[in-house]
Amino acid sequence: MAETPSSVRGMYDLLPPTSAKWQHLESTCREIFARFGYAEARPPVVEHTDLFVRGVGESTDIVGKEMYTFRDRADRSLTLRPELTAGLARAYIEHSMAAKEAVTRWWSIGPVFRYEAVNAGRYRQFWQVDCEAYGVAEPTLDAEVVAMLHALYTRLKVEPLTMLINNVGQGDDRARYRDALVAFLSPRASELCADCQRRLVTNPLRVLDCKVDGCKAIVRDAPSVLAYLGDGARAHFDRVQATLTELGVPFTVDDRLVRGLDYYTGTVFELTTTAGNLGSQSTIVAGGRYDNMIEELGGPKTPAIGFGIGVERTVLCMPDPAEQFVAPIGLYIAAHGADARTRATALAHRLRLAGVTVEVEHREVGMKAQFRRADKLGARLTLALGEAELASGQGKLKDMTARTETPVALADLATIVPRLLAG
Repeated sequence: MAETPSSVRGMYDLLPPTSAKWQHLESTCREIFARFGYAEARPPVVEHTDLFVRGVGESTDIVGKEMYTFRDRADRSLTLRPELTAGLARAYIEHSMAAKEAVTRWWSIGPVFRYEAVNAGRYRQFWQVDCEAYGVAEPTLDAEVVAMLHALYTRLKVEPLTMLINNVGQGDDRARYRDALVAFLSPRASELCADCQRRLVTNPLRVLDCKVDGCKAIVRDAPSVLAYLGDGARAHFDRVQATLTELGVPFTVDDRLVRGLDYYTGTVFELTTTAGNLGSQSTIVAGGRYDNMIEELGGPKTPAIGFGIGVERTVLCMPDPAEQFVAPIGLYIAAHGADARTRATALAHRLRLAGVTVEVEHREVGMKAQFRRADKLGARLTLALGEAELASGQGKLKDMTARTETPVALADLATIVPRLLAG
């Protein structure tokens, strides 16, 4: 006997009714982002490996040990995208967006791929919603982006929410802090986990983000990045906080928040929650400024800010059951006999073109079984169609909730059914 096929570890099938909950998340994102001026962009899933090495950072865990990289038939090194920001930045540069418009706001949704540990809401193929804004350096935009996220998650009814914000500095600020952090951590390097011992050499700020208890205890007394901000970065961060306060968006300053990607500069933020049983990995959104990436990838100097939403983790935190998001069936036509099924198919087609969701039973199944199925599917109305109804051209629409019946001419269904469903 052939082996039963199964999905690859860390990858999974998204099936109804859970897919309906995902669709609700996506439609809510589409609505909220449009209000803030973001248009959808769809970059490819596969990019040149060098894009992520340069854009994400060679010293990051993502590039160092988590990417799905392969060589194609032309011997080019290609990678399944591990995140969306670098691909969108490449598209921004390639299509000369800076020359076309002063400010560009894009959002995107799609699968990303990382070979990492599998746990609650974390997979090796997972989905992200991504927003990027290019061309604006002012702190009010930082606050607006955070406020947009707060509005989105409020609409999704995810609670409680904690918005953590920080500023990791730029240029000399970051260099000074890096030196201070290395000086603090080096005497206790042997007490750090193996990953953090490596990070101490390649990317010391990442030690602050470690989830290992021993490392967390060590960095608790580490110097604060905020003490090393220059006047410009400090003024920027103060204005971000003042604007968030003006907008009524709650936030908490966390001077240990650094983010795990090399490209962040200035403002960084994470949205966390205790909903969804996510365990210690409570972050559902993360992002910040990356004002140097576009220039470093070969484009013009362009300030930028963005974030990535973990879709699976967000869905786990949305309180309403998946079944609640399934589109209701307006009419179920229970047909008996070949002629009735043909007529039912034609009637259903007209109603669907009129905007009604219709289910037709195409199998030769008894009427009682059909009505049980209509009940299971939650159909609002049902119509029995057999020889008598075909001969008379008349039927009865049954309201499955009110348990009432309405006589109807079959020729008038496309008019009457929408009216009953709207009533």
